[in-house]
Amino acid sequence: MFRTGNPTLKETTFVRATSRAEGVMTIQGTVNKTGIALLALVLSAAVAWNHVFGVAMILPTMWTGLIGGLILSLVTVFKNEWAPVTTPLYAVFEGLFIGTISLLFNVRYPGIALNAAALTLAILAALLLAYRSGWIHPSENMKLGIAAATGGIALVYLVGIGLSFLGKSISLIHGTGPIGIGFSLFVVALASANLVLDFDFIEQGAAKRAPKYMEWYGAFALLVTLVWLYLEILRLLAKLQDRKK
Repeated sequence: MFRTGNPTLKETTFVRATSRAEGVMTIQGTVNKTGIALLALVLSAAVAWNHVFGVAMILPTMWTGLIGGLILSLVTVFKNEWAPVTTPLYAVFEGLFIGTISLLFNVRYPGIALNAAALTLAILAALLLAYRSGWIHPSENMKLGIAAATGGIALVYLVGIGLSFLGKSISLIHGTGPIGIGFSLFVVALASANLVLDFDFIEQGAAKRAPKYMEWYGAFALLVTLVWLYLEILRLLAKLQDRKK
């Protein structure tokens, strides 16, 4: 039985798809698709970062990227076979969001976006090396624990969004005190752990000879986790900067 904290990946994903497509999923194919998706995201983020659409369009661009990315992610989850089309589109929309939100953070905290991106890539490289070397092998209990913790964090964020409509917030976890910073460190660690589970799940999908289009779905799942990790690192660095003031 396979478990992953990433909501885009679940045990039935490969089972549902295996009998419906020609060609099979490979790890190298998934790596290639992930590279293409990341390139699309970076190029789109660069467009937003340089406010190509104009300064007045910065916030509209951010919301367009956020909403468009959310819609495409839901479509991809429920229609796995559409992943070859929806994954690159998701990367483009998510790039618009990442580019604008990074720009806004960078205006207030110069250099923070580059630091967050470097840390994200460093964590990805380190965890991938550790996984491929066999130093990390997630057990079933580990997978269950990470999935449960990820669900709990998602619930906390949903509550926070609900409270924001009432003009309130969960100040302890969003503050710059020890609890707020500790919470961000925990979420960064959790997002990093999800990367390991994603590696494992994709490897299992290749071993099960999932359809070829699942390479794009695997790339999408990795992209979701990487975006989450980057945003959490960005928030953590911002908290640390505020704490110094």
